[in-house]
Amino acid sequence: MRCDGLVAVVTGGGSGIGRACVEALLAAGARVGVLDLDPAGAPTDPRVHPVRADVADRASLAAAVASVADAYGGIDILVNNAGISAVGTVEDNDDAQWARVLDVNVTGIARTTAVTLPHLRRSRAAAIVNMSSIAAGAGLPRRVLYSASKGAVHAMTLALAADLVGEGIRVNCVAPGTVDTPWVARLLADADDPVAEKIRLAARQPTGRLVTAPEVAAAVVYLASPDSGAVTGTSLAVDCGLYGLRLAPPSRPD
Repeated sequence: MRCDGLVAVVTGGGSGIGRACVEALLAAGARVGVLDLDPAGAPTDPRVHPVRADVADRASLAAAVASVADAYGGIDILVNNAGISAVGTVEDNDDAQWARVLDVNVTGIARTTAVTLPHLRRSRAAAIVNMSSIAAGAGLPRRVLYSASKGAVHAMTLALAADLVGEGIRVNCVAPGTVDTPWVARLLADADDPVAEKIRLAARQPTGRLVTAPEVAAAVVYLASPDSGAVTGTSLAVDCGLYGLRLAPPSRPD
């Protein structure tokens, strides 16, 4: 899948899945604006335009998006990747945590999309790819707040796709399973036994391993590329089979 000559914006592109998306888009022929609270983690490449931006601040986003459009002459692809996590039951997360996670994970996508749309409307290959999660459709323990935010991302993706299809702007999302990133590593560090917790997370996915960031990025490039021009309003699971497979339990040894 190619993105030759196109300009992409990736939020949260300075590390983890976001950086993997930047690298994959570069390999596909795109130029990339990296929007991040700390864009210093972006790849060092003349085709990369790093800009500090906060998805919780509309003015910050508008300035950053305008900077990318000025640098490269427009914007064709938006990857709404920036997000934060939350762990706990419905009794564990207070009102401030709910407000913060929903503001970043949900309203942050709405803000970024709104300020980027004027540029996307001038593109002949406009595409938006949102980062959802398998948690949007699979009940995972102690992920109530995070799951609620990603369920909203899934629903927003479908509604945006319906609103924008007549303008030739495709909107899709990727729903990763548990991805081996620094973000997950920080969550594991808070566990009583990080090694055992990582083994448990890997074991709950049918392939028996965690998803890699480049695997998620490959799905993003597929949905962003004009080669997938017939794909809109879709959620693409990259989850080692977690959501769709129901495997029989292993047989007991005799």
